[in-house]
Amino acid sequence: MQNPKELLFSVLKHEKTDEIPWVPFAGVHAGKLVGYDATEVLTDGDKLFKALMEVNRLYKPSGQPVVFDLQIEAEILGCELVWTTDGPPSVKTHPLSETTQIPCLCTLPGKDDGRLPMVLDVMRRMKKEVGSVTALYGLICGPFTLASHLRGNDIFMDMFDDEQYVKDLLNFCLAAAKNMVDLFVEAGMDVIAVVDPLVSQISSAHFEEFLHEPFSALFSYIREKGAFSSFFVCGDATRNIEVMCKTNPDSISVDENVDIVAAKNITDKYNVTIGGNIPLTTVMLHGTQQDNMKYVVDMLDRIENKTNLIVAPGCDMPYSVPIENTIGVAQAVLNTEDTRKMIENYVAADDDIDVELPDYANLSRPLVEVFTLDSATCAACTYMMGAAQKGKDHFGSNIDMVEYKFTEKENIARCKKMGVKNLPSIYINGELKFSSIIPSREELFAAIESVMK
Repeated sequence: MQNPKELLFSVLKHEKTDEIPWVPFAGVHAGKLVGYDATEVLTDGDKLFKALMEVNRLYKPSGQPVVFDLQIEAEILGCELVWTTDGPPSVKTHPLSETTQIPCLCTLPGKDDGRLPMVLDVMRRMKKEVGSVTALYGLICGPFTLASHLRGNDIFMDMFDDEQYVKDLLNFCLAAAKNMVDLFVEAGMDVIAVVDPLVSQISSAHFEEFLHEPFSALFSYIREKGAFSSFFVCGDATRNIEVMCKTNPDSISVDENVDIVAAKNITDKYNVTIGGNIPLTTVMLHGTQQDNMKYVVDMLDRIENKTNLIVAPGCDMPYSVPIENTIGVAQAVLNTEDTRKMIENYVAADDDIDVELPDYANLSRPLVEVFTLDSATCAACTYMMGAAQKGKDHFGSNIDMVEYKFTEKENIARCKKMGVKNLPSIYINGELKFSSIIPSREELFAAIESVMK
């Protein structure tokens, strides 16, 4: 009988298995298990190691990430970070916001830079303690999101105005990613997950023009180093699933914005494993243990071909996910038939939260509503909110702007009432204008001006 790590390896090799592997993406949530906040586990190696060992003990994973923080490389390369106690840090400043100069290769992340000494030490400790039975994931920031961290929102206009600059910057970020691969593989990581949430915010045409080559090169490099690869994208990446597959990763991870059944039909065509996509807030954070068990059982029932499948949260788990909910997920994956019997008569309760929508027809000035998972912790949401903020900065008191974070129950109810399907999205005067596509300055300004009285 295969141990959990061997099971995951078989699935990543695209072999038929009798069981399905389970990978909890417990980043800062790991700290909650042992009483540490997010900043503590992302800056203190001993606390991080203790938290990760508790994840391993409680959730019985086939694989687990060591650190889920897409800002490690950005911090080394000069981005200032904003820290929080219940989520990973976010990028505050962009070193290339006022210049199109490509950084020198001498600035690429090395083993002694930033928080990498701590991260690499914890990786080696985890490898020694659980590496024989648990596959360890090393998460790196993908080239496009790293380029966005360095350049800021202007990267989206650069894709129209200065194509060669974007390609040159992506090549620099590819070199940074390869350095991280070298360090993480040497530290014992079995799977290198290239996490690039902003891929969901561009068109498939832009993906093919700018991202196909760097991602193909990166996954080939990971394979040469003897590790498995995962292409991890948050947000509504539906339109890009096929072009992602064409870069030849071993696996793809998607979140709740993607119909996993439809996506798996595409990944199966390319013999790529797919992972996902338990909803982070409505189910894991705000649901009951039975809600979580039912979601997993129902998802598995909807997927006919269970080869090339990993069950996982849609992205980095929120810090405050109840421990019993994740245990329920593990139970549903590891003992599906027993769980099915346990929940066969369970009916989820509806939250009776009534929200009042604005009187959009009689607003005194345009209202820009930004629906996000949480702009403080979700990279795609950060840049969508950044685009909206540029509109607010330009129009000032002539417009109103508000962010609705999906982590709050009232905002979940608001999304349901308004019919918000994908996050992040921008609505203007109650009408959807931008869904999982970050607008350029000109596009957003034009949309606002079109409703001005």
